Amino acid sequence: MHRRGLSLIFPAVGVCIFFFHGNAAWAALADIETAILKEDYAQAQEFAQQGLSHKPQKAVAQKVRYYLGLSQLKLGNYKEARASFQGAGKNGIDPQLRDKVSLGLLDTYYLEEKYKEAYGVAQEFLRQTPRPEAMSLVYLKLARVNLKLAQWEDARDCLEKIIRTFPNSLEVFTARQLLEEKQYFAVQVGSFSEREKAEALAAELKRKGEYAYIVETMDSRDRRFYRVRVGQLAILKEAQKLKIKLAQLGYPTQIYP
Repeated sequence: MHRRGLSLIFPAVGVCIFFFHGNAAWAALADIETAILKEDYAQAQEFAQQGLSHKPQKAVAQKVRYYLGLSQLKLGNYKEARASFQGAGKNGIDPQLRDKVSLGLLDTYYLEEKYKEAYGVAQEFLRQTPRPEAMSLVYLKLARVNLKLAQWEDARDCLEKIIRTFPNSLEVFTARQLLEEKQYFAVQVGSFSEREKAEALAAELKRKGEYAYIVETMDSRDRRFYRVRVGQLAILKEAQKLKIKLAQLGYPTQIYP
């Protein structure tokens, strides 16, 4: 995992290792971090819940609630994750942790397809003046929200700001890719490194009466991919209906942009 990626997940723990005084090593923040690094989010959630049951000091509790929310987010439990992030609080919280909590809260709405709420969280986050190292990621998330709301120009402004203001950030490549997306919604059902496989899937979908086509893209390592998409829809709700239909047919689905 990239060093910056780690910093966006793990707030500094300082000397606060245990949730309460004593030899409760099983309840260490380090245990939660290890579980998250292993992508064992169920275990991380369990550790966090155990730690909170011992009513730790405020600063430690805030970190644990963040980790609990992150674990719940990764497990797809968006409402529970939202409650955990909100429980971490805003007042008296370390600025680095505050930014991570805000990003997590934004993600709970975005992944639950509550884009208006996600937009509100992103705007509030920017008003809080996040740390410089978090700004490019905030603008990328805001751009994605704007795209889902069909606020095309606002999305473009965010993406161009990333490229212009944060040219060395990890988000620049994704920003450039999103700037190439068309101003309509489509459902992606597959991505292949071999064009023949993409063509076979597109042909299969066409036989089922779907408007399927291939979009050719390059990743950050200049590898070519062939993405199979269905539809060119002006309204997000129509894309969501198409996504449900294709998912019921057994296809993996994701709405673009």
